[in-house]
Amino acid sequence: MAEWQKSSFSGGADGNECVELAHGQASLLLRESDDPVRILSVGPTGVAALLDHLRDATPPGR
Repeated sequence: MAEWQKSSFSGGADGNECVELAHGQASLLLRESDDPVRILSVGPTGVAALLDHLRDATPPGR
């Protein structure tokens, strides 16, 4: 069973909408906390690209 981790920017309570990350056997797993049945399996390069995109899209000062 995967051990899911929430972003440190998410609230601590269950039910908060956030992206969760877990380590799979050969990949990283992503899911949304409000739809935990849908799980994406991605490689480290895909996660790095996602984080780069999100960082570039974040307004300065946030």
